[in-house]
Amino acid sequence: MTPPSRDDAMLMVQLAQWGTSLGIQEAMPHVFAEDFDPQTADAMSDGAVRTMLMFGESIGTLTKHGLLSVELVDDWLWVEGIWARVGPAALRQRERLGEPRLYENFEALAKM
Repeated sequence: MTPPSRDDAMLMVQLAQWGTSLGIQEAMPHVFAEDFDPQTADAMSDGAVRTMLMFGESIGTLTKHGLLSVELVDDWLWVEGIWARVGPAALRQRERLGEPRLYENFEALAKM
């Protein structure tokens, strides 16, 4: 693995800004609330779950293709924890739609 570069840092800042425009600051407390149930959360009806899945999949795709440092992302976000909360909804959506690639990059990043 190569160490994070200035380009990685600039992309991370852009992703943080994009996350803000997506509403990550509202989605994160929702999915980490004590009354949030990962086993019943639905990616279609819960906007916070959809937001976190889209954000995580985007970051996972960038890291998969070597466009963003995995080390930097690991220092920045608790990917495993976020996946633990919204991943079950992603897996159910995969099954429902019959599409095994759905959110696969987010899942792979969480398992690194």
